[in-house]
Amino acid sequence: MFSVDLTGKVTLVTGAGRGIGQAIAQGLARSGARVAVNDIDATSAAAVAASLGDTARAYPADVADPDAVVQMIAQIHDEMGGPDMVVNNAGIEYKTPILETPVSEWQRTLDVNLSASFYTSQAAGLIMRDAGGGVIVNIASIAGHNIPLPNRASYVASKAGLIGFTKECAREFAAFNIRVNAICPGVIETEMTTASRSNPAQIEKWLADIPQGRLGKPEDVVGLVLYLCSDGALYLTGQAINVDGGKVML
Repeated sequence: MFSVDLTGKVTLVTGAGRGIGQAIAQGLARSGARVAVNDIDATSAAAVAASLGDTARAYPADVADPDAVVQMIAQIHDEMGGPDMVVNNAGIEYKTPILETPVSEWQRTLDVNLSASFYTSQAAGLIMRDAGGGVIVNIASIAGHNIPLPNRASYVASKAGLIGFTKECAREFAAFNIRVNAICPGVIETEMTTASRSNPAQIEKWLADIPQGRLGKPEDVVGLVLYLCSDGALYLTGQAINVDGGKVML
């Protein structure tokens, strides 16, 4: 399993109570990082933090709430130091046609999938700037690259926006030695895709468009997160990298 040396680095992972976020938190802990585990579900956050050992702590909060994010970052800074790195992973997805999408559903998706990354990047960025540098990794999606995803307009818009934000954040933060990149997963075997993966016809359709012939696993995303957080990626910023088995070749 891929690993790098991130010993002592304090890393916040949002939405780390399950799925990709949990796998990322585990990979960072194996690499020596001290992990601040965030999730809106306090029980899940506590369970993951406990599984990672004494160097991890749980920070339950709704990252769509800007005040809660500022308080969380300040608490992490006081209790753990840093953060030296932030992985913005929290995300939600609704499946609703545009003409039937409630405004509340549209806004909630943008709040969690896009605005939350702005809130954490701003609050943590101030600390990283004063510390002389840092790393931010945003978990976007291939849906942000104009990949058709019927009945998910709010999700697609939020992920396209996150890719755009990543690039502009990288441009501004470069002066502070803060690297900012995005990872764009394809179909990953997580709770979010459970319902769709129960349909054999859907599986067949997905696999027909993936050259590697399989769906992704959370661990497929982890290795790239670790690399982007490491000194091996010192000259890499403002990128949106697909992790999709070859589905999208731009």
